[in-house]
Amino acid sequence: MSQSRQKNWHDLRLRLISAAIIFPVALLCIIVGGPIFDIMILLVTIGMVHEGATMLGQRWQVTRTNWRAALLLAWPAVAIVAALRGEWRAALGVAFVGFIFGPALWAVLAVAIIGGLSLLWLRHVPQFGLASVLFVICVVIASDSFAYLSGRIFGGPKLAPSISPGKTRSGALGGLLGAGLTGAVVAYAVSPPTVLGGFVWGALLGISAQCGDLTESAVKRRLGLKDSGRLIPGHGGLLDRFDGLLAAAPLAAILSLAVIGRPFWSDGPADLVHALVSVPVAILPANFG
Repeated sequence: MSQSRQKNWHDLRLRLISAAIIFPVALLCIIVGGPIFDIMILLVTIGMVHEGATMLGQRWQVTRTNWRAALLLAWPAVAIVAALRGEWRAALGVAFVGFIFGPALWAVLAVAIIGGLSLLWLRHVPQFGLASVLFVICVVIASDSFAYLSGRIFGGPKLAPSISPGKTRSGALGGLLGAGLTGAVVAYAVSPPTVLGGFVWGALLGISAQCGDLTESAVKRRLGLKDSGRLIPGHGGLLDRFDGLLAAAPLAAILSLAVIGRPFWSDGPADLVHALVSVPVAILPANFG
């Protein structure tokens, strides 16, 4: 095997080991649901805010004058707690009022909080809560994994060399196909008649996940960073691992507002048009709490 090819695969073992440790714990929390899942989302959301703010130069020393740092970490906690109490509008409001911290930190807060709220919303969807979260996570993992493998097997032209030199067009296509097929498989397991919707929305969520990945890569490149953190060996930080999920979960949550009593990936054009006309945000407090 050539030296360049070895370099392409050198981090695969570490990535697999990390995944083997993290995945079962996360899966257990997702399956059990309830307070265990809610606490996991709370901690991960706070962790992503901490990581993103650190990337932007936020200092965390405990001093009497460094109240801003404590308030910054309390912000996502307030949003998540509000959502768990059924105050979804207030929770979203907390995310958007975060502009008081400045544009850059506001972006960090909004992305982390909206991503966390989206996963909470999906898990609490009646009847299809577990399936909804698993669909999104499986599709995002498939998109990332197929893109990683396709890019290293086939190589070829770069996708966006000025943003992320390691990503290739073959990887993007592989990720798209993997996300669509995975969506179809999950849809078949949950509700066989929705297989086509599973493929279509799985592919679209895969595109969303890749956009989230590229966006985070662009931010890191602008800041001169390779990884968002070092928490997860082989993967970097929380934002490195969940960048795609942070983009895909809100889309899935929005889709779930368009259907009642059916999985969100069964959405059709008529469902989406009806949801847009009826202003779905107005039903947030009525459905949960």
